[in-house]
Amino acid sequence: MMRNPLYLAIFPVLFLAGCASQQPTQVPQKPVRNANVQITESQKVQKPKPVVVAPKPVTPTPQPKTHYSSFEDWKADFSRRAIASGQNPSDVQRLLASASLNQQVISLDSGQPEFSKMPWDYADSAASDGRVSTGRRKFSEQSTYLYGLQSRYGVNAEIIAAIWGMESSFGAVTGNSYLPSALASLAYDGRRREFAESQLLALMTLLQRGDVPWSQLDGSWAGGMGQTQFIPATWLKHGVDGDNNGHKNPWSTADALASTANYLSNSGWVRDLAPFYEVRLPAGFDYSTVGTKLPAARWAALGVDTIDDVFLNANTQMELWLPAGKEGPALLLSPNFDVIKVYNNSSNYALGVSLLARAINNQAGLRQPWPRHERALSTSQVTQLQNRLTQAGYDTKGADGIIGTNTKKAFQRWQADNGQIPDGFISQRSAAALTSW
Repeated sequence: MMRNPLYLAIFPVLFLAGCASQQPTQVPQKPVRNANVQITESQKVQKPKPVVVAPKPVTPTPQPKTHYSSFEDWKADFSRRAIASGQNPSDVQRLLASASLNQQVISLDSGQPEFSKMPWDYADSAASDGRVSTGRRKFSEQSTYLYGLQSRYGVNAEIIAAIWGMESSFGAVTGNSYLPSALASLAYDGRRREFAESQLLALMTLLQRGDVPWSQLDGSWAGGMGQTQFIPATWLKHGVDGDNNGHKNPWSTADALASTANYLSNSGWVRDLAPFYEVRLPAGFDYSTVGTKLPAARWAALGVDTIDDVFLNANTQMELWLPAGKEGPALLLSPNFDVIKVYNNSSNYALGVSLLARAINNQAGLRQPWPRHERALSTSQVTQLQNRLTQAGYDTKGADGIIGTNTKKAFQRWQADNGQIPDGFISQRSAAALTSW
């Protein structure tokens, strides 16, 4: 018997149409006094000829070139297309005149880290002593406002604060890249042209509305703005005027925190549900279920027990995640874990936010220690692993040097067929057979 079982709460036109017949409109006529009266041709009622309206010609939206000879060439073409789409010509010219080519941004966008980080590296950094200490102080200063947002949007106050901490160190570091130059450089480079150009157009709208002042355009090299690092198009859609001053400014603390709560709520946040629950796995557990989503009731039937006593709706879909394999913590991820990833599509990021939130709220972190003796693969080793898995019949859907879901699932299948416990955890030790020859 497990000491703390998982408690489950199970919750259990006519259209009527009437149609009144209408008589055709009659033109009043004088009584006919002589049956032999002849009606002349001019007296006959003439049916009007149908009026044919020629459709207005549709001007197609100008498409970007496939190649630009220079940054100025891209500027000229983008200016033409932006104005054709309805943007104010003077605003377009003003924004582009201030933008310069930033080669460092292009390098950062195309570069990859030499080594993929282990999950405890993210966790240690996210919930470092300094960040937790600052977070508790900032949370105390904003507690009334944060709990008000929690009441309105249903998003935990400490989660809002944790994203604030992860994105800008609680407003202290909002980026020093000039946004028009950063986005224009990304657009000119072409790898993510559609994304970067759409952000420039959204930024122009924010400037025209007065939400973003022309004097405050420094952000991240990837286009993030303000205290919770929204990109312009997302801010345009989810930004909130938290301080009720008539503007939605991402550099305003009140606006940024309210917008974060609004964004998470709009993305499907479920009230009163933690992002994850730490669990114990029974002896003889079927590790092939790792990475799958099942109703909470099904996990309970498989013997998965929470370490802390919790109540979950039996139908809530939960995913079992072993971030460090069979020797590390075991977590049941709720739908809210995926919602956090709208900020950064990384499980390690969502884990970092969740652990920082718990620390700010004076809650315990993970109980099971990390297997810190494990070592990560380099980017070239990950690429090699992906190629060899695919060649062996375990398709990773590409070889990009990044350990994603497809690579983990392929490796998990390889483990099951080659005498390993299929926990999907990739390390120098577990992947040695595929990277050492």
